[in-house]
Amino acid sequence: MSGDSDCTRTSPSVGSPSDNELLLDRPKYVCSLSPDLVTKAREELQEKPEWRLRDVQALRDMVCKDYPSLGTCLDDAFLLRFLRARKFDYDRALQLLVNYHTCRRTWPEVFSNLKPSAIKPVLESGFVTVLPHRDPEGRHVVCIRPDRWTPSNYPITENIRAIYLTLEKLIQSEETQVNGIVILADYKGVSLSKASHFGPFVAKKVIGILQDGFPIRIKAVNIINEPRIFKGIFAIIKPFLKEKIANRFFLHGCDLNSLHQNIPPVILPEEYGGTAGKLDISAWNELLLASEEDFLHDFSQLVVPCDSSPHDMLVSGDAEEKQCDDSLRGMKPQLYYCY
Repeated sequence: MSGDSDCTRTSPSVGSPSDNELLLDRPKYVCSLSPDLVTKAREELQEKPEWRLRDVQALRDMVCKDYPSLGTCLDDAFLLRFLRARKFDYDRALQLLVNYHTCRRTWPEVFSNLKPSAIKPVLESGFVTVLPHRDPEGRHVVCIRPDRWTPSNYPITENIRAIYLTLEKLIQSEETQVNGIVILADYKGVSLSKASHFGPFVAKKVIGILQDGFPIRIKAVNIINEPRIFKGIFAIIKPFLKEKIANRFFLHGCDLNSLHQNIPPVILPEEYGGTAGKLDISAWNELLLASEEDFLHDFSQLVVPCDSSPHDMLVSGDAEEKQCDDSLRGMKPQLYYCY
């Protein structure tokens, strides 16, 4: 059932679902958090188990009142992702939800036909994978290796699609919703020709999704084996980063000891001085590809309305692209200088 019909049929008060609400046959939320994570969510995210469903209902009411044409899923578990990502601040959670849909509607190259089977070549290349073991803080480590991408095989947007689906899979876990994730990016072998594909327009889009358009907590970004060209790449990225996120970037160069201060060797593969065996991408690929039907079901609930309200959109794509193209002309000299 679409978000439009839910909003049409219900107008319950906060914490008091109407009779119609109860007839919607919406999946009943069952918390899967351990007692320790319940405590962590209370301390770090302001999540109170006794108020959890009341808070979800409050967000649902706001969506129905302010964005009746948003076409979003209104299940408890789905809305809870956005509340946790914004520490149960209703207004910020609502804005994140709107941004989530806006990003999907304004970048069709990434979000059209978005399913694991469509990005199988990217997965097989090893461009993005998830390490099998969580870190001591209970966070998954997403490993990105740009050197595995051959630009002549497919455009950079295919890589972005693979990262996005990886995050969508990870955020299904309540443990990840509370603990967040860590990114490990290996820039070994990244050349100027590859870096040129990641201009300000793409950078702004990707960072906009990660910072303001997706309900996930990125706790650290570890960069390793970065060449001099990365200074130019980071010069493109940094203006779009919030200070809090910028402070979570750690540049390690070729210093594995530095990396191990942030990610312990026991969970790292041998390629990064770890003791967890060779880096194996097959397990994650199989898990993601096996989730095809789940993605088709989940994404089918995200309806793209024929007549979106103007305030559902952020910035005009054409204006944004022109602005970023102008920035790119200014950034190119930095790329060449660093290279």
